[in-house]
Amino acid sequence: MTAATPDASQPAVPYGTPEAPRIAVRGEARLEVDPEIARIGITVAARGRDRRSALDDLTRRNAVVLDLVKTYGDAVERLETGAFSITPELTKHGRGERVRTYHGSVRVTAELTDFTALGELTTRLADLDLTRVDGPWWALRPDSPAHREARKKAVHEAVQRAREYADALGTTLSALVELADIGAESAPPAYPQAPGRMRSAAYAGAPEDTPAPLDLEPQRQRVHAQINARFTMVPPRL
Repeated sequence: MTAATPDASQPAVPYGTPEAPRIAVRGEARLEVDPEIARIGITVAARGRDRRSALDDLTRRNAVVLDLVKTYGDAVERLETGAFSITPELTKHGRGERVRTYHGSVRVTAELTDFTALGELTTRLADLDLTRVDGPWWALRPDSPAHREARKKAVHEAVQRAREYADALGTTLSALVELADIGAESAPPAYPQAPGRMRSAAYAGAPEDTPAPLDLEPQRQRVHAQINARFTMVPPRL
């Protein structure tokens, strides 16, 4: 009978060896930065006694909103139309089902990078009939340099922490064994307000009867990054 031999494919001992002891640490970084974009939701409503009149009214109001947003040019990075609906409202009394009126709505989302224009556009939209404005929601772009900076700081912290542990043992790091990204994410809104207030000056080209723009405060964005790292170190003399 042949004696069993060690399996060469078995993974190495995760805790290292006396000849190559390991240090496992976590690096973490938290940053607060100014937002890069702001989103607003616009809901345009209309109603009519028949389906066609409600649809025509909704089409006209929607065109007014889109034309207004587009006048802000490069300040608007994205403009998208979402949900659309035409819904009949039935009478509450009487026999049978009879349509009393029709309600229509269109949902539009605008993404702006110019926060000076944001306050003015918001008030001009809110001044339109049967138009609802929600927001703003502040955010960073997915490829924002802030995410990269947070990850770099987390790595630097992990290396520094590992060096401190090795130094406490009177030795030094010798190699990086593993670096695991366990998340880098932006927290949802509800952050502290930015130090500076948005300007109240009217945006170029706005009509004289434009309502006073909202004085909005951009919300600071929190970026959080965490990594796990394993290092080997020169065997200490204990």
